[in-house]
Amino acid sequence: MPRRVTPALLASAALMAGLVGCSADARKTESQQAPVEPPPAATPTPQVPAGKAPQRAFAVGVRQLKLNRDGRALPTTLWYPAAGQSGGAAKRSATAAEGRFPVVMFSHGLGGRPDDYATLLTRWAAAGFVVAAPTFPHTSRGADNNVLDVLNQPADVSYALDQVLALDGRAGDALRGRLDGERVAAAGHSAGGVTTIGLFTASRDERLDAGVVFAGTALGVGTAFAGAAAPQLFVHGELDEVVEYAAGRAAYDKVPWPKAMLSLPKGDHGRALLSDGATLRVVSDTSVEFLRWSLYGDADAKKRIPTDATRGDIATFDDHL
Repeated sequence: MPRRVTPALLASAALMAGLVGCSADARKTESQQAPVEPPPAATPTPQVPAGKAPQRAFAVGVRQLKLNRDGRALPTTLWYPAAGQSGGAAKRSATAAEGRFPVVMFSHGLGGRPDDYATLLTRWAAAGFVVAAPTFPHTSRGADNNVLDVLNQPADVSYALDQVLALDGRAGDALRGRLDGERVAAAGHSAGGVTTIGLFTASRDERLDAGVVFAGTALGVGTAFAGAAAPQLFVHGELDEVVEYAAGRAAYDKVPWPKAMLSLPKGDHGRALLSDGATLRVVSDTSVEFLRWSLYGDADAKKRIPTDATRGDIATFDDHL
């Protein structure tokens, strides 16, 4: 599929006041912004044809790519379905499983790294997805935490996606013939959630068929969702102390496509994503079924989403898929 990416927004005065809800000022700016009506969706239904997701769990392999976009170092971690017995930790450079698998691009939060989310991302890979997670040069742990650089991250993700998909045709690569470039999603947490929204708005990458936004906001990237319909799953804690729940909900409300929002009444900014507990199991199971539906076109997976989302009364579910 050809790459078509619109230019990213320039930093605005509102952005200078704070981005990503990383401060109280950022939350205040988000809540005071006048609503911007998105354009109508180009198509009313997802663009992925009907199909069936794998019914079994896979072992998981993990490897690193050394990427660099115009001097921006973007080391990228890949989790992928591997041959062998399922379960256990991801194995470094394991042999890839047979098959062609959709790709999910994951963006970490401010001060984070891809490995922080390994439990969740390993579960996605075990369900039959190749997950690629860049480490961003200015918002990762140990960097200068320049929040304005979030505006450059959608282009980083699109570049990383170029390089990941190129592996499918690279002679001798372990993922040669294993990547389905026609079935691609973007996902991210916090600043990575902003990055993900940007990939469907100001920096629309038309290769993307679906999005998953954890504790994200549209501050800096806007809500002018554009291009072909791409279903969206938002996940947000109602007690989020960093990005106000209302800010995430406001972005969600502007999505003109099939969408759903998993709300966690006792959830904070996303610490549950970093540990293995009941909340993460609800989030991971719900997101897996969403990806099975939106990337594999699995209608049965779509039917299972509300049941997984509301299991154990941990979350409420707004369903417009």
